[in-house]
Amino acid sequence: MENVISLPSFTSRPMREGDIEGQTYNFVTKEEFEKMIENQEFYEYDIHHNQYYGTSRKLLNEKIKGGKIIVKDIDVNGTEHLKELLKEDTKIVTIFLRVPKEELKRRLEARIDKPSPQEVMLRLNRFDYEESKIGSYDYVLKNDDLEKTVQIIKTIIEANQEK
Repeated sequence: MENVISLPSFTSRPMREGDIEGQTYNFVTKEEFEKMIENQEFYEYDIHHNQYYGTSRKLLNEKIKGGKIIVKDIDVNGTEHLKELLKEDTKIVTIFLRVPKEELKRRLEARIDKPSPQEVMLRLNRFDYEESKIGSYDYVLKNDDLEKTVQIIKTIIEANQEK
C-alpha cells in the first residue's frame, strides 16, 4: 500500500514526548495558526481542548494531485466539513474509531505527558458529542487492538479503491 499516506493536521498545541514534526502534526504557534486562518490556508479548522487543529489546503491538494490515498486523523466536525467541501471531486471514505469512555480515560491518564485532571475531563466531556456523530460515518471500528484495527483499515482502503 505504497500509495497510502498519512496527512498530519496543523496544530497550535505544544509538542509532546514522542511527537515528530510533520508526522504526528505540523506544529505552529497560536499566532501562526491564526495568520493561516486569515490567509484561508485551511479546508477546515476547529478548536479542541483549547488548541487549534486544521487541514492544510496546500498539503491536501498536493497529495490528491499526486494520486495518493490519504489517511487523515480528524475530528467529527472536520470530517463533516471536508466531506461537504470535497464531495464533488474527491472520494471520501470515513471511519470512526470507537473507544469505550473508560478506556479513553485510562489512555489519557496513562500518557507520558500526564494531562491535568481538567484536561482529562475536557476530553471526556466531548466524548458523547463525538459518539453522537457515528451515524454519518461509512464504517465504525472498535479500536481496542492496534494491529487488528490497522489491518481492518487496510482492508477498507483496498475495498474502496477506484478500479
